[in-house]
Amino acid sequence: MGQALGCLQVDQSNVVIREHFGKFSDVLEPGCHCLPWCLGYQVAGGLSLRVQQLDVRCETKTKDNVFVTVVASVQYRAMAEKASDAFYKLTNTREQIQSYVFDVIRASVPKLNLDAVFEQKNEIAKAVEEELEKAMSTYGYEIVQTLIVDIEPDVHVKRAMNEINAAARMRLAANEKAEAEKILQIKKAEGEAESKYLSGLGIARQRQAIVDGLRDSVLAFSENVPGTTAKDVMDMVLVTQYFDTMKEIGASSKSSSVFIPHGPGAVRDVASQIRDGLLQSHSVES
Repeated sequence: MGQALGCLQVDQSNVVIREHFGKFSDVLEPGCHCLPWCLGYQVAGGLSLRVQQLDVRCETKTKDNVFVTVVASVQYRAMAEKASDAFYKLTNTREQIQSYVFDVIRASVPKLNLDAVFEQKNEIAKAVEEELEKAMSTYGYEIVQTLIVDIEPDVHVKRAMNEINAAARMRLAANEKAEAEKILQIKKAEGEAESKYLSGLGIARQRQAIVDGLRDSVLAFSENVPGTTAKDVMDMVLVTQYFDTMKEIGASSKSSSVFIPHGPGAVRDVASQIRDGLLQSHSVES
């Protein structure tokens, strides 16, 4: 109805291209405009000045011969001051942008290994943006931003990369476990060594106490019982120790079978053996 009366409304963030008898006349900005169609004026079309986004999926090959799919998101918009160029110079803006993205990605990615592609995706995005900005500014479009939003290797390559990562982590875990077991073994050995050292000290002190007790007993018995010698006292002490040992063996339910000679002469034999051993040790020391 408005156009029939020669009036036209242009919405915000939009522009309209006006022609006069098929030739470009001017760009109509948001607002109400006079369009005398009877004088040969007409609307050729309109452009949106809003930011638009185009997602481009590009399959290419890396330097180490791995096929990857790179997903790039290009944000662009038409410039109001170059609306006529944006309207007349390009038939399909999205296909044009897609062609430049393909060209830059397929020129950049084959120079890099797969790991480098992931590490340098910002550099790839910057190269795409610079190339698009230089090319599309001629056609009246501004490239707002370009992002590499995803890099998808082949599914078999992705599985292999996950297996390599899992193997590396398992190897690290095994090393940590081995170090922990090593520390436990070292601490256990140190504890056993300390225990044996303390046990040796205890045994040495026990034997020293026995020797001191025997010496005191021999001296006290010799003083209180005239006519006895140290040999008589030692024989009596050995007999007492012998019977105490027999009593402990018989009283213990967990003792293994022990066969020893027992009789009146057995005590004398035990005393003789101990005495001979002591004399031999003294002779060796001298």
